[in-house]
Amino acid sequence: MHERLAIRRATEARGRQAEALAEAALVAEGFAPLARRCRTAAGEIDLVVERDGLLVFVEVKARATLAGAAQALAPRQQARLLAAGEAWMAANPGHGAAGVRFDLLLVDAAGRLRRIADAIRQG
Repeated sequence: MHERLAIRRATEARGRQAEALAEAALVAEGFAPLARRCRTAAGEIDLVVERDGLLVFVEVKARATLAGAAQALAPRQQARLLAAGEAWMAANPGHGAAGVRFDLLLVDAAGRLRRIADAIRQG
């Protein structure tokens, strides 16, 4: 049991580090952070950022490789993220005048980043 707790804590630390890298990269691109690890009734959103009226919900996935990170977003999680984004917008009106997008930001073990813009679309 102690080993599982240690693994969970290490995984959470890696996730927080990946989210910090992702946020720094987005800020460098001119995005303003609006929320981090935002909990809604529908689920958690890793990052919410906005630039020039474009509201972006960001899911951060950290894995050993970028390819592994890209495969880590299951359809069920995509649906949860869409619902969480809708809940966030309902609670925070006045954002997204230029549009809303869901991005996937991948982080590998070396700290390399790749963003897939508009990765999740409402069907």
